[in-house]
Amino acid sequence: MLLGDFIKVYLYILFLSKYNKDVNINDLSKKLSIQYPVIQEALKYWETNGVITKKGTGFIVNNLQELELRKLYKPNVSLSSEDIERNEKNQNKARLVETINNSFFQGIMSPSWYADIDLFFKKYNFDEQVIMALFSYCFQRSALNPGYVRAVAEGWSSNSVHTFSDLEIYFQKNDNLQKAYKTIQKKLGLQRNLSEYEQGYVKKWTVDFGYSLDIIEFALKKTVSKSTINFEYLDKVISDWHIRELKTSDDVQNYLISAKNTAKNKKDLEQKVKYSNFEQRSYANFDNLYANKQS
Repeated sequence: MLLGDFIKVYLYILFLSKYNKDVNINDLSKKLSIQYPVIQEALKYWETNGVITKKGTGFIVNNLQELELRKLYKPNVSLSSEDIERNEKNQNKARLVETINNSFFQGIMSPSWYADIDLFFKKYNFDEQVIMALFSYCFQRSALNPGYVRAVAEGWSSNSVHTFSDLEIYFQKNDNLQKAYKTIQKKLGLQRNLSEYEQGYVKKWTVDFGYSLDIIEFALKKTVSKSTINFEYLDKVISDWHIRELKTSDDVQNYLISAKNTAKNKKDLEQKVKYSNFEQRSYANFDNLYANKQS
């Protein structure tokens, strides 16, 4: 019950602070209809918790965001020399949080973001540049909300992004993948985007196998004579090349030429075998042959 009165006191002090008015205990008691001793307890409670600070003629309201920031990142000067480096890192984190706050939240970032930023450091092992890039990426997409930011962070982490150099490589791979989707879609004459499953095949060929579009195009040409586009068929063809350790477009082209010649030789051999096994009629008695003709 007292906590409710404490909150009333804090909110009224906050109101007075907004208009640069001093806090008078007697005035608080009258305005809020709260007994004088309760007012004193409330002020002591908020002062003890660092929410307000007593000055000569009253109290001032502290910045709660700064309090939270200091709680998370304030260096402990009593630590041993072994922890100096850790303290320096904490100071860097504090500066990063301040930059994020000013750059993307106009200085009014919710305290809950501090815990998220700490999570990005500890769980995902992101460096400061990656975390800054994370907020910038989401901000540019007008999606600076905790759920989306965490989802993007999880995606980057699952792709082994930890440093800004890792992030640049990831972006480059992703750009190449998007180009591959569009190019394959165009070459197959599809009037739609590739489905999620089709994109999965393309990612397998380009990322897992490391094949360029030049190599993949050899397989696409095999679909020209087919009435329907079958990605399972394409995957079997390209996976076979990967199993055969064909790594370049020249490797694939030489293999296709060799396979074509092998197929032609096999067909020629089959024709020869068929001709040699052809059974002709034999006539042992020529007299009977001619006799039959005369009759």
